[in-house]
Amino acid sequence: MTEPTKRKHFSMIREFHLADWFTLGNAVSGTGALFSMMSYVTSGEIRHVYLAALLVFVALVFDVLDGRIARWRQRASVLGRELDSLADVISFGVAPAIIAYGCGMNGLYDRILLAYFVACGVSRLARFNVTAEDMARETGKVTYFEGTPIPTSSVLVLMLAIAAYQGAVGDNLWFGAMTIGGYTLHPLALAFGISGSLMISRLRIPKP
Repeated sequence: MTEPTKRKHFSMIREFHLADWFTLGNAVSGTGALFSMMSYVTSGEIRHVYLAALLVFVALVFDVLDGRIARWRQRASVLGRELDSLADVISFGVAPAIIAYGCGMNGLYDRILLAYFVACGVSRLARFNVTAEDMARETGKVTYFEGTPIPTSSVLVLMLAIAAYQGAVGDNLWFGAMTIGGYTLHPLALAFGISGSLMISRLRIPKP
């Protein structure tokens, strides 16, 4: 690494605020959830599903704390906002979808619904970043969310953790499976489709 490159690298690190490190904790927790589900798929040990779900909730704690710390220290930044969105995509978009897939929602229609869910989450975050910037210019602060926030997907993760505890994974998924046009749909996957649709809806939710 050349000297100018080193200086640029450490300059970026110096731009991190305390809240940003909590945001990185969010991203790392979400990544850990993905690893845990990979372990479940290869080993079949249900404890990995529990760990994956737990890590999503750890990510949620980090997500709540980073916002509170940023407000407390009055150190919000564009870098922090972008970090938050990227971390949320991992922890509350990709990770819940992979947990669902690993728990048995792996038919063609399931995959379409899970991909739709992730796409909605990404779109929701992008829209929030744009509207938040406009709103902050007009009123000085963001007063509401448009569409349900992506961390609400933690409710779906809790649902899957309960299902796993009851042995309702794989062929035993709640509501079973149906075949449409030769391809499989697990009705439980519709919950992810509904969640995604709510994220990109025009529903206004007051921001605390």
